[in-house]
Parts: sequence; C-alpha cells; structure tokens
Amino acid sequence: MSSTVLARKWRPKTFAALVGQDHVVRALTHALQRRRLHHAYLFTGTRGVGKTTIARILAKSLNCVGADGNGDITAEPCGVCQPCVEIDSGRFTDYIELDAASNRGVDDMTRLLEQAVYKPTAGRFKVYMIDEVHMLSNHAFNAMLKTLEEPPESVKFVLATTDPQKVPVTVLSRCLQFALKSMTPAAIAGHLQQVLQAEGVDAEAAALQVLGRAARGSMRDALSLTDQAIAYAAGGVTLDAVRQMLGAVDSGYLFELLRVLARGDGAAALRLAEALDARGVSLAGATEELAALLQRIAVQQIVPQALDDADPDAAALRELAAALSPEAVQLNYSMLLQGRSELALAPDELGGFTMLLLRLLAFAPLATEDGALRAIAQPVPGAAGQAAQSNQAAQAAQAAQAAQAAQAAQAAQAAQAAQAAQAAQAAQAAQAAQAAQAAQAAQAAQAAQAAQAAQAAQAAQAEQAAPTEQAAQAEQAEQAEQAEQAEQAEQAEQAEQAEQAEQAEQAAEQPAPAEPSQQAEPAEAADGAFDWPTLAQQLPVVALARSLALQSEWAGADGDRWTLRVPSEQFARAGALDKLQTALCEQLGRAIELRIEVGQVRDSAHLRATAARAQRQREAEATIAADPLVRELVDEHGAQIVPGSVRPLEA
Repeated sequence: MSSTVLARKWRPKTFAALVGQDHVVRALTHALQRRRLHHAYLFTGTRGVGKTTIARILAKSLNCVGADGNGDITAEPCGVCQPCVEIDSGRFTDYIELDAASNRGVDDMTRLLEQAVYKPTAGRFKVYMIDEVHMLSNHAFNAMLKTLEEPPESVKFVLATTDPQKVPVTVLSRCLQFALKSMTPAAIAGHLQQVLQAEGVDAEAAALQVLGRAARGSMRDALSLTDQAIAYAAGGVTLDAVRQMLGAVDSGYLFELLRVLARGDGAAALRLAEALDARGVSLAGATEELAALLQRIAVQQIVPQALDDADPDAAALRELAAALSPEAVQLNYSMLLQGRSELALAPDELGGFTMLLLRLLAFAPLATEDGALRAIAQPVPGAAGQAAQSNQAAQAAQAAQAAQAAQAAQAAQAAQAAQAAQAAQAAQAAQAAQAAQAAQAAQAAQAAQAAQAAQAAQAAQAEQAAPTEQAAQAEQAEQAEQAEQAEQAEQAEQAEQAEQAEQAEQAAEQPAPAEPSQQAEPAEAADGAFDWPTLAQQLPVVALARSLALQSEWAGADGDRWTLRVPSEQFARAGALDKLQTALCEQLGRAIELRIEVGQVRDSAHLRATAARAQRQREAEATIAADPLVRELVDEHGAQIVPGSVRPLEA
C-alpha cells in the first residue's frame, strides 16, 4: 500500500491554512468578500511557496456552492461541495491548469483561447491557471494579449512564474501582481512540527530547524526533505540523522572553528578542516554554513533580543557575539562569501578551504585579537559539542584583563585631568598678573590726569590774578605738561617691560616644545615603563604593521633594543616588524631595534581604546536613564529602553 507524500497530503486547502503569505491572503480575502474581482492574477515567487496552491484555493472560492448547494462566492470554501472536491482532486472541468514549459507555442495558446469564449459547464467561473508563464514564446504572449485584457465575464486567468523579469510588460500591466515571499526557517520548522505531530512522528526541534534552513524558503522542499529524513532515520527525525542525510556540518565544528580563528591558532584551524574533510562533509557547504553562522552572530550583536532562547545554539552564539568584534564578523563574512565562489577554482576542495582559513587569519582586523577573545574556551578532547562549553579559567582571565584595562584607562584619565588642572592654574595666575598690571597702569593714568587738572586750575587762577604774567605762566604750564607726559611714557614702558618679564617667566615654567623627532618619544609612566600605547598611535604605519603597533605592549628595553609583547604569533611576521621598526626610527630620529615576544598583553593602545569605548557606552546609558523625559515615560507610561539601542557619540 503506497502512501501520499507529505507535500501533497498537507497541501493547504483554505487561505487560513497557508503559511507565510499573509499579505496575499488578506488582499484576496477582502476582494472575495467585497466582490471586487479582477479578471487576471499574477503570482510570483520561488519554487514551493504556494503559487499553485493559492490558484486552486481561489478557484474553489469562486466556484464553491456550499455544503447545502446554495452557497455563493466566498473567502472560505467549504471543501465538501462538488466543485471543491473536484478541484482538490484535479478533475474539475472548469479549472484548467496549463504548463507553459511544455505548451509554449502560439498554437497551444490559440486552442486554449478558443475554448475561453464558451460558458463554464460545471461551475460559476472558468479558471485558467498557466504555470511558469515566462516560458511562453513571444508569439504566444502576443496571441493572448487581447483576451487577457477583455476576457468573458465568466473567465478568470491565474498566471504563475518564478521569473517575472521575463514576462512582457504588456502582460504585467493587465494583471494584479502578488509577490509571494520565501518562508523563514522558523515558520517552516513550526509548520513541520504540526505536520509531524499529526502524522505521529517524533522529531527533535533542532532537527526541524536544520530542515527549515536547508529548505531555503520553500515549504514544498521542506516537506520533501522531511519525507526523506523519516525514511533515513527509520522513524523519528533526529538531529544527527538529518545532518548525516544532508551532509551538513555539525554546528559544534563551526563554533570551534570560529574560536580557533579568533585565537589566531592556524594549526588548530587546519586540523579542523582535515577533520571535516575526513567526515565527508562538503567544504563548500561548510563555507556557506560558516557565513550563515557569522550572520546570526552579527544579528545577535546588534539586536540581542532577536535570539530565541529555545535555539540550541543560543549559548554559543552569545559567547561568540561577546568575544568577536563587529568589525571582525563583517570582514570574515565578506571574505567567506568571496571565497565560496573561488573554491571551484582551487586545485582541490580541501586546499581551497584551508587557503580560505589562512586568509581569514592573515587579514584578521584589530578587534579580533582583543583581550576578550582569550575568554573563549579551549577545545575539550572529545565530541565537537563538548568543545562549545566555556572555560572558567579563561573567563577569569578575561575579567582580570578587563579590570586592568579599565584601571589603565582611569589612570590615563586622571593624568589628563591633573595636566588640565595645572594648565588652568597657570592660566589663572597669568590672568591675575595681567589684571594687576592693568590696575597699576590705570592708577598711574588717573594720577597723571589729576595732576594735569590741578596745573590747569592753577594756570587759570594765575591768569585771572596777574594778566601781565600770563606769558610766563603759560610757559611754565607747558613745561609741566611736557614733564608729566614724559613721566607717563616712562610708566607705560615699565608696565610693558613687567608684562614681558611675566610672560617670559610663564614660558620658562612650561616644558619647551620638542623637535619633531622628539615629540613621539614615549613618556615615562608611573611604573617606570615607557608609554608605548601613546607612541604607537602616532606612528605612520598601516595594515598589519599598524595592527602590530596597536596590539602590542611595552616589554622593556636594553638601550636601543626594544622588546614588544604581542598576543599572537601572527603579529611576529618579519614584514610587519620591519615596517614598524622603520617608521619608529624615522619618528624618533635614531636607530631602534625591535624584538617581539608572544605573551599575554595587558596594556596596549587597542585595549585602552576598547576600555574608553566601554566607558562612553556606560556613560551614554546612564545619561539616557537619568533624562527627565525618559524617566517620565518609564515611570508613568511603562516604557522600556531597548537593550543595546543606546549608542554614544563618537569621540
């Protein structure tokens, strides 16, 4: 006894049973309820999204007569009357399905249109459903234009295509167009769960999610894969069986691969690539799965609330989203997409895949070597799923590094504040001195004016008392005025000299500007070490050499032989080291020899920048939370601040 495949057995019979096409269902339902029916409909979308199914439901809605035989056009066909039963079984005489791929000529279209002029024989409307209409020839399209524009009142056309770009504009303009959406993996998995429950088949939720992703938006493909999974597993649908059937990669391998790439462990990455190849996994598929995983991590970083806690990968996604920087995720995603197209050009698939992994290591951005990455758990011997568990010791190291970075940032901020306070005090002292000098000059000017006024009064009295002595007194007044002007000029010159002396004294107290070759000399920190992170930011280097400068830590010096500590051996390449050493010598104006050692980095320019960004984030969130308007919205209207939505202004 043969059984009906799930894709046919569970084909929706009503609009309410359709999954993922609410926008089309809503428009057709309203049109049927209001009797505002068009004569031609065009459904577009990828395979297996419901184009033919909607055409059949529409045909039933137009021809349904109800269980009692007295029904009319309806948006909810009964499914039990003769037209509904015959349309579902494919034998209704007034519902004609035509495959345009095999009937694409003008003669085929002419025969179809000749029958359209006759009234329906068994139903209310004659419905022509032309599937893959884009396959018709140009002459066939031209032959149907007039009838498609003005068909008989009892004729409805339903066209379906997966490639609407190939349909002539003259046909598109005569139809109501509905674009059917590809279904989401979550919607497909939910529908599969209902189907398997009705079928009495046990299924793991994780297995259904894998099937939902493998279907790539097609419900028909998902049901076909489910049939195959039931046969492969001989009953219940399990995650291991589905992965083996699809040749899919165990997500544990993908998470572990991202961990070793983040740590810069090239040897471990190559071992994982060989392990995947040994399991017979498609490495091209592994590349796609890795890119899809990075996409999910990027979504988790930007919209954390979008992650479903029921997802079996939720914990690992949160771990990598916190450890990887957004820059690293975006760059790796782009390189994986580019590398996927290059795998076919590689001598062999394994070689191309390993070359792609090495490329991800070679072009690792700055943020991928963040101290937070050392919080990623080391692989545990055994199954790949066990490797996804977190290492408590690594988490403790991460916390310690974050605390040290925060302390370093606070110390740097305190030093900057002290320098700013000293500069402010010096400026205030200079302003006070200038004010005192100005007051002295004003007092001298007032005294001179008073003397001039007294002399003028005396001269006037003398002129009135002794007119005969006017000439002599005038001469004496002029001499006195000249003497007073000389005294004022001398006082002004003394005030100017005092001001210049004060400015010279202030300039002597401030450190003299260094020569250009000395400005980049690293300052000495409180512990006696050089402030290498500050110098590193000033060096004119790019690419890996700049990564080396910003990610490295001062480890000591023996004369002009400096030692820098880096978090990964990837930074110890000779090319990057030579470029950094050349730039450093040019910046300092003397010969410096650089040496590299690999170890734990506690203070680098990148760690300081990370700590500063985290501090700005906390301050921005605190500012928003303390805003009066926000508090009113939260307290009185129950508003909530969406986690992760607050972004500080860039410094």
